[in-house]
Order: sequence, then structure tokens, then C-alpha cells
Amino acid sequence: MKSTANLFGSKLSRRKALTYGAATALSTPFISRAWAAPTEINMLAWYGHGEPDVVAEFEAANNVKFKPKYYAGGDNMLGLIAQSPPGTYDVILSDGEFVQQLNAAGYIEELNAADYPFDDMLYEDFTKFPGHWKDGKLYSMMVRCGHLGVSYNKNAITAEEAMSYECFWKPEVKGKVGHFDWHLPSLGMMSLYNGNGAGLWDLSDFDYGGTFNSLKNGEMLAMCGIGDWITGVLEKDGAPVGSVVPKEGGIQWTESYCIGKGTEKADIVKKFIQYMLSAEGQVKSAQMAAYPGFAITKSGRARLIEVDRAEAERTGQIDGMANDPITLVKEGRIHYRNIPVQQTLEDWNDFWSEYKNA
Repeated sequence: MKSTANLFGSKLSRRKALTYGAATALSTPFISRAWAAPTEINMLAWYGHGEPDVVAEFEAANNVKFKPKYYAGGDNMLGLIAQSPPGTYDVILSDGEFVQQLNAAGYIEELNAADYPFDDMLYEDFTKFPGHWKDGKLYSMMVRCGHLGVSYNKNAITAEEAMSYECFWKPEVKGKVGHFDWHLPSLGMMSLYNGNGAGLWDLSDFDYGGTFNSLKNGEMLAMCGIGDWITGVLEKDGAPVGSVVPKEGGIQWTESYCIGKGTEKADIVKKFIQYMLSAEGQVKSAQMAAYPGFAITKSGRARLIEVDRAEAERTGQIDGMANDPITLVKEGRIHYRNIPVQQTLEDWNDFWSEYKNA
């Protein structure tokens, strides 16, 4: 007969324990053991951020349930918010360069900087990231990032060739070069190829002389506008693909969380953002099944190396590696993605549509 010593503090038989429990239940007032229904948190984000591999543990620990609405591209995100009443979205994942527009439109709440671990950031730039602050006030918290460069099939393009955007014009891949269908990363890369460097978004004029499956099946042998956030998933599955930051430089995509204007759930959203910046949350972010990213905190990187060194090595997230993402930023080879300086987003989008329809 099984002992229940751990349960009651003394060694009782299972039968005696059940008898004791029944007597106690009859002699005490009825107490409902029904749990309250989970609090629903409406999330607006890129696909993957509201999936179980990222949020399930937080949901279980806090009795909440995320209801994600997914978008593709900052333009789409702004449109969805503009069409919705205030308070519709409790937490908004924004590409870093769009935070200033969310703030200007009054779509997000001010954050208390003291609530977040700025002293744990891997790089000083991340503590005062462009557009996240206004007049000394914080409006969005950076939680992850990644780099965009040359994505290529290793059977068609060598590692040396991939170190320049010029590989997109290699005769052998003619007709099999694709692009991510969003004007900012694709046109930004061509601006880097044209030698604009840090001024890649500040142009007086510009010219442009199924992504996942096409890379996987070899239909596309090179891809502009993406990076490891797509090829990493394929590479881990054994596909002969990869992404590198070429000599002309690469572009950093940055994802940040904002608290939606008018939400009644600001406290639990703040707790969620804090969780995503914890060592555990940073590992889940880096390992996200939908698309991988870089840890941005010291504790997050350390935990990733501890629990998944293979992924840390694959992505360069170990001090001293040649492709360490933080080292690339410090060396000036990475430029933060931004919105056009001399034109509007609509101008670039119109040009992109004209290019695609030519």
C-alpha cells in the first residue's frame, strides 16, 4: 500500500488518508476549486509570437490566453490599428522603425523605463534604440533582432561569392533570384549595394537595376531582402542554404513590444514584456519555431549557450565568433532598418509595386 508521508507529514496508508479527507470535506464549508477563466490578451504581431512554443509557459503561470492577430510588414500593422477602436490590441509587436509612427499616431502607451532590464543589454545602442524614446520617455521595449543580407543556396553560390550583393547577378542563377515582398529590406539592400552605406535610407532618388518554399525546393537560388530568420529554419532542417552579411553591409530588423493605447491589461502586458526579456524568455525568442532571432541581453545569450550551444554557434551568438551579431554592429557593418528620409513610405511602396509589375 502506497505511503502518503509527503502529503500529510506523517506516514498514513492510502485508505486512512482517503477516510481523513472525506471526513474533513464533510466537516468544513464547501470551497469552490474552479479556476477563473483565463484573461485574454489581444496581441498584434508577426506570426510566431503568440504560438505555444513562445507563450505557453507564461500563459500557464499567469492564467492568461493570447489571442494573436498576425500581420506581415509594418505598413500592414499600421493599417490594422488604424481600422480598430482604441484598446483593441493589448500588446503590439512593432518593427523598430515603426515605433515612432505608432507613437505619433497615439496608438501606444508610455512605458516606465525602470521596469525593464536595460543594464542587462548586450550593446549600449539597444538601451536608447532610435525611435523608442521621445523627449526622454520610453514607448517601446526592444526584445529581439536579426540581420538581413545575402541568402543563398550553397550548391549554387559559394561562401566567398555570397559576401557581395553582386552574387545576385551571377549568370548561373539568372531567373532564380527572388526577393522578399516588402520594399524596405529589398530596396535597402540595393541601396547598400550602390554604396550608400549609413545613408542608405536618405536618398534623393532611387532605382532598382512563396519565399520559403522556393528556397527549400531550389526554385530560387538566391534571395534579396531576407536573412537567417527564414534560411535558419530551413538550414536546421538540413537544406543547403544560408545567410551572410556581405562586405557592403547588412540591415538589422528589430522587434519591440508596445502596450496598446487604451488597454485595461497594461500590468499583465508589462509582466509579459519582462518575461520575454528574462533569460528564459530570450531563449524562447531565439529558438522561435516560426523564425529564429538573436538574444539581446547578456543573461539571455548566456542561457542560450548553456541550453542550446549548437544554435548559439550556428548564429554566431558566442563572444569571439567572426559572425557575432554584436561585433558586426560595433564594426559598422550593420545598419538599423529605418523608414525613408526624403520620401514617404507610400513613395517607396508605389515604386516597389511599379517594379514588380514591370
